[in-house]
Amino acid sequence: MKRDLVTRIEVVFSLVLAVIGIVLSLISLGAEILGLDLTPGFGIVQMFQLLLGLTLLTIAGYVRIHSLRSSDAPRSLQADIGIRLGATGLVFAYVSGISDLIGIGTHVQPSFGRPFVGPLQLGGLLVGVLMITAGLILYMTSRGSRQTSSLESLLKNDKA
Repeated sequence: MKRDLVTRIEVVFSLVLAVIGIVLSLISLGAEILGLDLTPGFGIVQMFQLLLGLTLLTIAGYVRIHSLRSSDAPRSLQADIGIRLGATGLVFAYVSGISDLIGIGTHVQPSFGRPFVGPLQLGGLLVGVLMITAGLILYMTSRGSRQTSSLESLLKNDKA
């Protein structure tokens, strides 16, 4: 009974985080269309909003997958790698997104008047999102309460 309540809370919490993350991401990506852009182009406020939305979506995904597992499921190496890969993807996305502000981008001050989201930053964001997706897939397919991983079928175990 207690586990059912915890699972329901996790499901509701993950759905709330997902909705807030989607709304933040859509507002940041569509700020110009909605008339909310403060600066021409994709500004730093929009970038922080996009990164916050991505963070909330990532947390929502991991919480939702965790709610699908049984409470007595042992932790597996694959699940741990999935969590760490997702967190690394978030760090990669943040560093790529704010690279001009921290001085490692291609459009740093004082040569450029304002940060510019260029193809390298977008590529870095894409790599970060792909790492998060791979981490979520690894976490989701880890064994949970099963004896083996769902990905184990990819390995050929021929001992004949």
